[in-house]
Amino acid sequence: MKTTVKWNNVWLLFLSQALFQTASILVITLSGVEGLQMAADKNLATLPIAMITVGTASMMIPASIILKKIGQRKGFMLGTIIGVLSGLVSWYGIIQQSFWIFSVGNMLLGAYQGFTQYYRFAAADAVPDAAKSKAISFVIAAGVIAAFAGPNLAKFTQHLGAVPYAYSYFSIILLSILAFGVVSLLKLQKPINLPTNGTAKKGRSLKEIIKNKDTILALLSSATAFVVMGMAMTTTPIAMHGFGHPSDSPATVIQWHVLGMFLPSFFTGMLIQKFGVYRIIFTGILLLLLYIIIAVTGNGFTNFVTALFIVGLGWNFLFIGGSSLLTKVYRPEEKEKTQAFNDFTVFTAMAISSFFAGSLYNNFGWNGVNLVLLPLLIVTLIVAIRMMKADIKTDY
Repeated sequence: MKTTVKWNNVWLLFLSQALFQTASILVITLSGVEGLQMAADKNLATLPIAMITVGTASMMIPASIILKKIGQRKGFMLGTIIGVLSGLVSWYGIIQQSFWIFSVGNMLLGAYQGFTQYYRFAAADAVPDAAKSKAISFVIAAGVIAAFAGPNLAKFTQHLGAVPYAYSYFSIILLSILAFGVVSLLKLQKPINLPTNGTAKKGRSLKEIIKNKDTILALLSSATAFVVMGMAMTTTPIAMHGFGHPSDSPATVIQWHVLGMFLPSFFTGMLIQKFGVYRIIFTGILLLLLYIIIAVTGNGFTNFVTALFIVGLGWNFLFIGGSSLLTKVYRPEEKEKTQAFNDFTVFTAMAISSFFAGSLYNNFGWNGVNLVLLPLLIVTLIVAIRMMKADIKTDY
């Protein structure tokens, strides 16, 4: 019965992740184009999307503290309330044609994401050690539902009402309310009452944890995955618009991209168990390098679909590989601070890259946006190869 309850939690986290990702993908599909239309300075066109990652990075550490203090269930419920507020503010910004209000609404969606980033770790906590990679993969696989729901919801709602895109963002309110109902059913970790006599275990310092080579690779893998994916996803709708593709084409490309991101999650955990986490991370890096080759060799619809699908695959292997590796490096009493530091660093890197994506595109074009990613990929590749050589028999 206890095992059933644990996997029930994983299923509920899967569903709540699907609802959030539907909202997130809808925003990614539309915010670049909407930002381009509303921004007085076109270099700021991708700012609304960058604000998502700013909101996420800003919320990672506070969310960790909140989850530890009030428990995961109540903390996740609070996250969905922020999601409701995000939809309301974004909708109002579009109605008023205020670029800055719209950007704040996007930032609030990022704050919501700051809580959802702990879904995968909550799932891992809920199952035995041998099943952690599978639980993480399964929760992330919820994006497959969002891959269809997000772009199609964007297509269906973007022309409803007198103001284009307004009802698209209003739908975030409804999705967040549904997510509130789902997470309220969770039976997860309750607040930990630590002893007040100084006997509580504090664990190692964060500095000591970061010195671990596996921590470095886990952090670098996730950061690389999000920076490359973020740059690609942020600039693709704008680039396709610039190359003269039909207005509904970016939604189709994003749909295939998201499928690439999440569809492998149904078996990535098993691949990690069979081949080891280092090999999966190494494969993810090679896929991202392949993405750049395809992206810079043409600007046709097929190039965009293929490139974005492959960058999704690479993201999946790097992110799940990095997340699985991270669960091996911390002790129970070190969990919150290690997870918070990891995701804060990852989303800070993504926020910076997304902020400059619009300027890079305006000054150097689509090829420039992609080629600037090569140094990061090369560094991550070198670290992964060294880890593989150092411990080729590692079995996660």
